[in-house]
Amino acid sequence: MRQQTKLVFSLGLALSGILLLIAPLSWVLWKESVVAEERNVEQVARLLGERTEQRIVAAISVLDRLNNQDWEACSPAHVEAMHNAAVVRPYIKSIGYYRAEERLCGAGFIQTSEVRPPRADRIYDSGVIAWWPGEDTSLAGLPLFMIRYGVHDVAMDPRQLLDAEPLEDRRAALWVEGLRLASEPANAELPEPQTLKPGLTIDRRAGRIVSRISLGTVFPIDIVVAEPLGQFWNRYLPTLSVAGIIGLLLLILWIVLVVRYSRSRFSLTGELRYALAKGQLRAEYQPIIDLETGRCIGGEALARWVRENGERIGPDVFIPVAEDAGFLPEITRAVLDATLRDVGALLKAQPDLSINLNLGPQDLDNKSFIPALKEGLDKAELPPSAIKLEITERSLINSDAVRSLIQMLRGQGHQVAIDDFGTGYSSLSYLESFAIDILKIDKSFVDAIEKEAVTSNVIGHVIEMAKSLELATVAEGVESLHQVEWLRERGVMYAQGYYFSRPLSARKFSRFVKRRSQKVPEPEPA
Repeated sequence: MRQQTKLVFSLGLALSGILLLIAPLSWVLWKESVVAEERNVEQVARLLGERTEQRIVAAISVLDRLNNQDWEACSPAHVEAMHNAAVVRPYIKSIGYYRAEERLCGAGFIQTSEVRPPRADRIYDSGVIAWWPGEDTSLAGLPLFMIRYGVHDVAMDPRQLLDAEPLEDRRAALWVEGLRLASEPANAELPEPQTLKPGLTIDRRAGRIVSRISLGTVFPIDIVVAEPLGQFWNRYLPTLSVAGIIGLLLLILWIVLVVRYSRSRFSLTGELRYALAKGQLRAEYQPIIDLETGRCIGGEALARWVRENGERIGPDVFIPVAEDAGFLPEITRAVLDATLRDVGALLKAQPDLSINLNLGPQDLDNKSFIPALKEGLDKAELPPSAIKLEITERSLINSDAVRSLIQMLRGQGHQVAIDDFGTGYSSLSYLESFAIDILKIDKSFVDAIEKEAVTSNVIGHVIEMAKSLELATVAEGVESLHQVEWLRERGVMYAQGYYFSRPLSARKFSRFVKRRSQKVPEPEPA
């Protein structure tokens, strides 16, 4: 049940993780799609506005050129010039010539002599006079947009000022000076420019996307372009769908990886329990050397697991599994039993020899550990001094309970060491309240000796403070003669590491102890 709960928790964690990934990704893709559409619609609207502006400017330029020609008013050449200027520009329906308020002649597709607006809608400082399309400018039902400049005027079809070519399936409307001149289609219902902010607006209530572009040279021009939201989705749905599929595949892949990892871990848990039950866990022993005499004064018992197929599983893998599953004390008990069985006779024959046994936080909370330790030693006819106990620095967090346990163990005759000092949270002054016997210096500090790193100064302070507390010191992970000499010069008593020996089987450890039973001049490299 506990494994199933963890699997469900792992799947929930996986789903949460992938959703945290997909949610911002989806948001980014949505925003990018909106920005892309905004650029697209803005480009269309700007193109429409620029083309409208160009046509109006071109019409005024035609009037300016006609004004500057030395015509005989309404002569055939004059009328032909007006006609030619009109027919090459389909949006220009007529060009006329005025003398004062009287239109004397004109040319183009339609004649505007009958169109006489009562007054102008706009008179600009540039001399341009404009009449907006309306009843006063209508001819044959077509409201015309009229501009007079100098002695010539031009009548334009406002519908043709708005170029429908770039619109595709969109709707658009043209405003000049805030007055609507044309739209595509003619009956298009679009919001007034003043009701819109510049750029793109998503009108979800009306189900459309609206863009407003404003230009201004000769006249202030506004273009409003709209399209249904459905078209937007159709345009960007493939991209969003691909992103959704990628997100779904990532989700599936993530779940598969989590499930495989969880099953592997849970199956490893079951297999480790089986190995414990079948007595497949064994111990190896890494010698601890007296740096002054070179003698082996004991060793550290290390758990080893070899599967039935011969595969070795490292303690860095199975110890966390056991701790996570809550049966680390069973691992510790298995190592204790293996130690008493493997090297019990050696410890009995050499009373000054001892084996260090590692204890984790769960061991310290296990009320059956101390009775089991005493029972095992009594059965092997060994004194408590034969087994030294190593407690990790992080185990000291529950200080009161651990302090009582340490006092109990020391009272029974065991020496207690703090393992991997310097990697946790405690200080040497803090350790003083625990009344321990041995301080083991972590390998990371020993490595700093070789590299002459800043932390090599730290190890010097640790050694001096340990001396002030009258603690024995053991350096872990020693790998070179330079480290040995450095440690010896500073009064470190003991060391272990590959320079002396790798972890050994019980038989090889016994032979190593016998070789090291006498004083030797220098440590032998492994």
